[in-house]
Amino acid sequence: MASVDETMLQWKGHQIVDSSGDALGTIDDIYLDQGTDNPDWALVDTGGGSTLVPLVGAVAKGDRIQVQFETAKVKGAPGVLADQELSQQEERELYEYYGVAHSGAEPDTAAPEDAGGAVSSSTTSLTSDNAMTRSEEELRVGTVKRETGRARLRKYITTEQVQTTVPVQREEVRIEREAITEANMGDAMDGPALSEEEHEIVLESEEIVVDKQVVPKERIRLDKDVITEQRQVTDEVRKEQIEIEGDTPS
Repeated sequence: MASVDETMLQWKGHQIVDSSGDALGTIDDIYLDQGTDNPDWALVDTGGGSTLVPLVGAVAKGDRIQVQFETAKVKGAPGVLADQELSQQEERELYEYYGVAHSGAEPDTAAPEDAGGAVSSSTTSLTSDNAMTRSEEELRVGTVKRETGRARLRKYITTEQVQTTVPVQREEVRIEREAITEANMGDAMDGPALSEEEHEIVLESEEIVVDKQVVPKERIRLDKDVITEQRQVTDEVRKEQIEIEGDTPS
């Protein structure tokens, strides 16, 4: 965690871009959580004033820092004064505006890095109320939507060979011979005794004719399902311990 924090502290002065890569401005300051010393917010001058952007999910893209929020969302955030410590109420409103979840407890105040936002070690005088406060870190876990992929429908045409069997008919000549009998004698003797004659019949056959027509087969569309799964988050947290020294009852 220390290396990540130190890296974020070096982002001061870098250009900051939104979730689409559009420029937002320059990071004027990094705000630290006074309870954990973690960089929580980036102070950005968007041209219309200074505003704070959550650093949750922020990543370095070369010399630019990309946050997980759109330009319109950042520019619509409540304005803040530079070099001023945030109150719990102001930070709570910013959390609610950006939709960033925290641990559920009251958020610690945040202050610019140069304003002494780091955790310090000190000795408390016993002339106050004879008590000291013990604090400990709590994990603040939230979610940020990121693009993990895209799906699209694309229609294209392919060609394939289709084979089918079609019955076709054709006519052929068949010669029939019949003997002269009393039954057909009249037909046989009808006409001259000797003559030249010619008879013709027309033969027909079927030919295959191929035609094509477009027929709709099915409808295909894209849709999305939301899958919820449980994932464990593991990190180290620090907590203060108080021990009693001196003459105390056993």
